[in-house]
Amino acid sequence: MPNLLITGQSGRMGQALMQAAAADPDSTVTATHDVGQDLDAAVQKADCIIDFTVHSFTAQVVEAALKHGTRLVIGTTGHSDEEREMIRKAAEKLPIVFASNYSVGVNTLFWLTRHAARILTQDRFDIEVTEMHHRHKIDSPSGTARTLLEILNEETGTSYKDDVTHGRFGNIGPRPQREIGMHTLRGGDVVGDHTVMFAANGERVELTHKASSRLTFAAGAVRAAKWLESQPAGLYDMQDVLGLK
Repeated sequence: MPNLLITGQSGRMGQALMQAAAADPDSTVTATHDVGQDLDAAVQKADCIIDFTVHSFTAQVVEAALKHGTRLVIGTTGHSDEEREMIRKAAEKLPIVFASNYSVGVNTLFWLTRHAARILTQDRFDIEVTEMHHRHKIDSPSGTARTLLEILNEETGTSYKDDVTHGRFGNIGPRPQREIGMHTLRGGDVVGDHTVMFAANGERVELTHKASSRLTFAAGAVRAAKWLESQPAGLYDMQDVLGLK
């Protein structure tokens, strides 16, 4: 039974995490943290941190986790390459689950997207990705969309830097065959919608996941924290937790 530290506990996701942990008989919240509070003191009261705050806070969380040997579940998105590398290095000493999305449904979408891309190849199918979130989300594209794009890049041999087009405007000419379109929408209180579209002459396949509650992500993060109890140091994602690899 993990003793959990929930960071950002007064925020929208923090409150969902508190609710999910309270509903799980095999986990206990022994500490919380908000801006301005003593992080080091909070970490000492727990054996696993769940952090869904902002990417600029991740370095402090990782540093505290390394200091006390505390397991870590990271659901924050929008990290730079340097921040991602910092997390990878920390995972040489700590068991860490680092995922862009903790819902079972979205991780099923990741799995389906990988296998669809192997069948619906780019010699016939054009690939587009869309995502929509609430008006307060600060990073774009979403971490989930970025993961979808990385899966598509791996399966198609394309590059995120060179082959992903973020929206289109003006006289852009014909669509390049290797191009993958990425389109971001923001508005209202949308928790998270993601669609991967494979479009060919005469047919179209769409894979869609729509989240209506943050509790689905929060419950997945608590599940990941419990799974980490039996894992050695290493960098894991929700696909590992769910046994989808």
